Amino acid sequence: MVELGIDVSKTKLDCTLLLDVETLRCRSKSVPNTLDGVKALLQWVERHSGCTAEHVRAALEPTGVYHEAATLALYEAGVRVYVVNPAQLRDFAKGHAVRTKTDAKDSLVLALCVAQVKKLIAWQPAPAEIRELRALMSRLDAVEGELRAELNRQEKAQIAADPALVLRSIAQAISFWQAERERLQQAIDEHIDRHPGLKSEQERLLSIPAVGQKTANRMLCMLHGGQFRSASQLAAYLGLVPVEHQSGTSIRGRPRLSKAGNARVRAALYMAAVTAIRHNPDVRTLYERLLSRGKAKMSALCAAMRKLVHICFGVFKNAQPYRPQIDQIA
Repeated sequence: MVELGIDVSKTKLDCTLLLDVETLRCRSKSVPNTLDGVKALLQWVERHSGCTAEHVRAALEPTGVYHEAATLALYEAGVRVYVVNPAQLRDFAKGHAVRTKTDAKDSLVLALCVAQVKKLIAWQPAPAEIRELRALMSRLDAVEGELRAELNRQEKAQIAADPALVLRSIAQAISFWQAERERLQQAIDEHIDRHPGLKSEQERLLSIPAVGQKTANRMLCMLHGGQFRSASQLAAYLGLVPVEHQSGTSIRGRPRLSKAGNARVRAALYMAAVTAIRHNPDVRTLYERLLSRGKAKMSALCAAMRKLVHICFGVFKNAQPYRPQIDQIA
């Protein structure tokens, strides 16, 4: 086995092939961030290490969308791929007293990380239907953002008594974005209907009181998109775990959410939790218990969000519709 660290940018992949961990003997190469570039990279790795793709472990950082094509190409070639959490990589670099930050140095740190950290989980691509759903959802988010912006402009233009031409232009833009939103929502519904497995998973998530269609779709993308071994891992990934700041007797900060991960999913879960504390028996019981213990409402609501994530994870993993735990205990 040889380790390959890849620092990803929009146009190129800066790579370090680690041939000996003890002596840090390595070779470096930069290739275009294209499918042909990945093919050339694997040929270079085999020429200098004697290892075929099946005996290569490659580590990358998630970089927007720029790492996705290369990651999938490496995986399909037989490489064992690791997508390393940036925060974990920074901690690893600090632990090795690496202060310089360049593309070449970052790729070396990635290669060392995959060679020395034993608990990394190998990356696997989400099914094709999930990748398509994720793209549709991302576009819907963008369209809804544009629609909100135009609605805000319309309100300001009306208050400022802007010329009729400006108001007509804004109204036309609003009509366009509304039509796009409806078209994309229909495309998402039809896409899910075409895949029975996806449809069944969505229906099971929708069986959870307070989980609506958009939240269910976001959770489907999230649950299929990561190798989460527990609900706690998923909650941590979404930034829903409390982070404490305490040292000795003088520093005692209030715990707060880490707010890592996908902000849109977190926002959807917040709105779902607001409904769940009234209509979901398990979430309501937890929320009321925390309030009775003197917890602040926002703290109890954050706990309700985590509970909702745990319920979604359980329904997804067990392939069973929601059944209130309160009823089972009774």
